[in-house]
Amino acid sequence: MCAPLFLTAALLAAADEEPLQPIDVFEIEWASDPQISPDGKHVVYVRSGFDVMTDQRRSSLWIIGADGTDHRPLLAGDTGASSPRWSPDGGRLVYVASDDDGAQVFCRWMDTGQTARLTQLTESPGGLSWSPDGRWIAFSMLVPEKPEPMAEMPPMPEGAEWAEPPKVIEKLRWRADGAGMLADGFQQLFVLPAEGGTPRQLTSGPFDHGGTPSWTPAGDALLFSANRNEDGEYDPMNSEVYRVSLEGEIAQLTDRPGPDGAPVVSPDGEWIAYVGFDDKLQSYHSSDLYLMRPDGSGRKLLTGDLDRSVSAPVWDGHSEGLFFRYDDEGNGKIGWVSIEGDARAVARDVGGTSLGRPYGGGSYSVADDSAFAFTYTRPDHPSDVAIAHLEENEPRVLTRLNADLFGQRELGAVEEIWTESSFDGRRIQGWIVKPPGFDPSERYPLVLEIHGGPFANYGDRFTAECQLFAAAGYVVLYSNPRGSTSYGEEFANLIHHNYPSQDYDDLMSIVDATIARGYVDPEQLFVTGGSGGGVLTSWIVGKTDRFRAAVVAKPVINWTSFALTADAYPFFYKYWFPGFPWEHQEHYWQRSPLSLVGNVKTPTMLLTGEEDHRTPISESEQYYQALKLRKIDAALVRVPGASHGIAARPSQLIAKVAHILAWFERYREKADGG
Repeated sequence: MCAPLFLTAALLAAADEEPLQPIDVFEIEWASDPQISPDGKHVVYVRSGFDVMTDQRRSSLWIIGADGTDHRPLLAGDTGASSPRWSPDGGRLVYVASDDDGAQVFCRWMDTGQTARLTQLTESPGGLSWSPDGRWIAFSMLVPEKPEPMAEMPPMPEGAEWAEPPKVIEKLRWRADGAGMLADGFQQLFVLPAEGGTPRQLTSGPFDHGGTPSWTPAGDALLFSANRNEDGEYDPMNSEVYRVSLEGEIAQLTDRPGPDGAPVVSPDGEWIAYVGFDDKLQSYHSSDLYLMRPDGSGRKLLTGDLDRSVSAPVWDGHSEGLFFRYDDEGNGKIGWVSIEGDARAVARDVGGTSLGRPYGGGSYSVADDSAFAFTYTRPDHPSDVAIAHLEENEPRVLTRLNADLFGQRELGAVEEIWTESSFDGRRIQGWIVKPPGFDPSERYPLVLEIHGGPFANYGDRFTAECQLFAAAGYVVLYSNPRGSTSYGEEFANLIHHNYPSQDYDDLMSIVDATIARGYVDPEQLFVTGGSGGGVLTSWIVGKTDRFRAAVVAKPVINWTSFALTADAYPFFYKYWFPGFPWEHQEHYWQRSPLSLVGNVKTPTMLLTGEEDHRTPISESEQYYQALKLRKIDAALVRVPGASHGIAARPSQLIAKVAHILAWFERYREKADGG
């Protein structure tokens, strides 16, 4: 008897499947910034992928019906467009795209498809926001300043070629990871006529006014957040909510120590919602959602019963409550809370825009009738566009951007695991990625992959790097030890002024729990992690020699040198440590992996971007040279042009995985007698 045609085809497809290949990274696509139309009938989103010839991200705007039909590009070609925003009546869409004059604001009329460039800007705009009447578009932009030269040079003779002049730095924060040396100037708010024309600058002064402003219902003012304190550079967390009129008059609405941000005005104009916290100088604070009256009075906490950090508040269409985003036990969620404080989750599995490793993230938008679109992810696919409604229980996934690729690949199955820490019995969550073709009767080598932050979380999300490790025959374990977010403020602050510490015990406990399942070879253990995960990897090899090899990516090795060379140095000494390193040297040293380098026996590779300003490559150089002085097998892999986002370009992601696997295979072969 012949099998049904569809069954035969499915079996043939399964037989042809092979594990994910490194070159497949160039084929992965993902959705971001889904913007649902005011009537809830369409979603415009940014569809992104990679260009194998230029080794760069490519993106364009696509549109899809709320019922999943009529999925098509909105703009012709690879426009690099971003930040799509519907007009209040749904008739127009503004977005940012680049042409010969740099990044500009464009508008598309949705009924005719006509487009027009609205601006002639010299700097990149951000935070686009329509006025309620559709007459104005607010945005933020850098206003450059040219400092006076410190020294006068003699005139250069005509035709001469002198060296580039010295760069004089006098401001506190002068560089940032991924941006390099910061331009002189400040972000200011502007309003632009919706038909195009000359933008009007609303804010001024030596303060940054970034983010997305929120319009008042009357369209006569904007709400924004900024740190406008005289000593704000030295107090980086102390921002407030302000209102600025279209005439440029500014009023301060909040006044507590700590950050107050993301203000949004209710449609009826009765309330302003915002997020923030009372600054206790802790390593980690959970942000809560608050309400206040338009004049700043009547402040009240809405999410006090939710021990999770919230972000991105959006009002529902009836001013009855707010949507917000949060992470819970490694899963991205969208919540809703009434103005009386009754909160509930309305969607899960939000994220998938971090392709390399399974970090949180993602975004959403809300229609007038409280339908909402969001980026949806699971371990077997990056972010797609999904849609749901406040009163619905299940989302509808509208796109399957990687069905063509993953229909030909067998991905590693992902399984959740919980165990108790050997230190204090706290429950620790993790996930196991099994190799394609997994056989529970076999014993596999294991890679422990540790997240950065350290105040971040991994979860049940797509991860290209872990899938490629699994495709190479490894069981991959990733986990959220103490210090991770999405388990409450107390759990995160177990490492307050105490990092690294018992997070080591948590990781060893979950490794032991995975080995106890019977399919991991305890003699074939490997460990890697980046940033905060690099800190823990280098700490681990200073505490134990149970791992065959280690790859320490973009680590902090010496907290003193880090605190004085990292780009965010006004923050770290104040929140992660009890004070300046010269006043607390013993504390800094006790938590530095360099203090344990004399114990290291594990072959260790360092992997860092040469333009990393968050954990500068000098940290890796210290550790590499210390290991070489001790005659420990070591390698230093420098990634040219890479910042802290070491795998930002697809070839860099592939190179990162390839070098990690090559290092592990070198010592895996030795362990096998090869």
